[in-house]
Amino acid sequence: MDKRVLFQKFVAFTTAVHEVTNEITTDVKSDTITPVQYHILEYLAVSQPVTLSQISDCQHMSMPNTSRELRKLSEKNLCEKFAVPEDRRKQYIRLSQEGQAMMNQAFHHIETRFLQRIQDTSEEDLEQIGLALDVLHSKVFHSGK
Repeated sequence: MDKRVLFQKFVAFTTAVHEVTNEITTDVKSDTITPVQYHILEYLAVSQPVTLSQISDCQHMSMPNTSRELRKLSEKNLCEKFAVPEDRRKQYIRLSQEGQAMMNQAFHHIETRFLQRIQDTSEEDLEQIGLALDVLHSKVFHSGK
């Protein structure tokens, strides 16, 4: 396949992913947190434990801004820092029990909306979607680290 054509398909796909993500996540976050804080919690929920710099890189935020938002989330008992025994200088961040409960509730709402979107999809198409997601994840969206 022509790689330029493939790139154009990729751009269209990622744009559609952003549109659908916005649609199925509308109104799932708590009113007690900002959209930026929600995105940090969402990242923590799927990637924890992570470092401050990983959050900063992934969220396209400066380190001071990331640190400030994490402090606010920590004050709300939604995340916590901890050191690893091998290297006490290195701090990791993870969801607290309250943060995990909040994200479980958010993901439950997102799952309900996702299942509504695919409710009329055939079993064969569901299998193909699953395989396509596996290929995309391993070949395109992996970190390469």
